[in-house]
Amino acid sequence: MSAVAARLAELGLTLPAVAKPVAAYIPSIVSGDLVYTAGQLPFIDGALPATGKVGGDVTPEDAAGYARICALNALAAAEDAIGSLDRVTRVVKAVVFVASTPDFTGQPAVANGASQLLGEVFGEAGQHVRSAVGVAVLPLDSPVEVELVLEFH
Repeated sequence: MSAVAARLAELGLTLPAVAKPVAAYIPSIVSGDLVYTAGQLPFIDGALPATGKVGGDVTPEDAAGYARICALNALAAAEDAIGSLDRVTRVVKAVVFVASTPDFTGQPAVANGASQLLGEVFGEAGQHVRSAVGVAVLPLDSPVEVELVLEFH
């Protein structure tokens, strides 16, 4: 078992199968020593656990949990591209999109769901720069979407 797989197991997590793209793109791509993931939705067994806007139908706490799932899905896409997450030397950037009601301003707290998972999995190498962006709507009416940039060797 790889070190990252063992760490995920300690956290009670396993990498899911790579989510199938919902349009004309690929889940991840390697360029140089970076792997970029497409935006990942919080699919669990091929279905969204919730739809709607954060600050409306979806609570910020639930949305943070969905962001965590998105990050796990992004890690699965990255592993598919590079063979093993043990090759990751740094999480460079996370971008978290939050489908929000017009008055909701807690996007950073929602994004923490993804950021905290990355720190739990990779330790210091999981510290990253981040954008937390409120948007009007996301694909399939998902409440959150996460994309990652990872450095690897």
